[in-house]
Amino acid sequence: MQLAHSGLVDVVRTALQSNDLPPRFLILEVTESTAMRDAEAALIVLNHLAALGVSISIDDFGTGYSSLLYLKRLPANELKIDRGFITELAQGNDDAAIVAAIIGLGKTLGLKIVAEGVETDEQQEMLTDLGCDILQGFLLGVPMSAQRMLEILSVAKIEA
Repeated sequence: MQLAHSGLVDVVRTALQSNDLPPRFLILEVTESTAMRDAEAALIVLNHLAALGVSISIDDFGTGYSSLLYLKRLPANELKIDRGFITELAQGNDDAAIVAAIIGLGKTLGLKIVAEGVETDEQQEMLTDLGCDILQGFLLGVPMSAQRMLEILSVAKIEA
């Protein structure tokens, strides 16, 4: 719904300015199915957001409408592979071929590739070997509150 909101670009611009945040540090995630629901309208909004300098990440890729025609037109910087493909990655099924194809497609389009749901060393190794740029998942860290993150960072700063 937010993508269809007529004032979204102004809201993002105002938030960046009021928080003195350079646009390059903001990544907006848009699910593939949301972007493809009304692809022409989404394309207009996403192009305006990209013009602000923010990055656009296509989330849950491979689970929705997967229109390659629109994917090449979207001003995305990043493609996130849905965890559904990662969960059974190392079990000798078609998921490895699908993930390799998504990574190859994304790289050809000049996108960073993010894999969601990485939970095992085997998944991490396979994804790294396939050329995945960024890994997310419980193997690398668990969700935490902002307060807990600040505590961890303050301890790390003291130890450094």
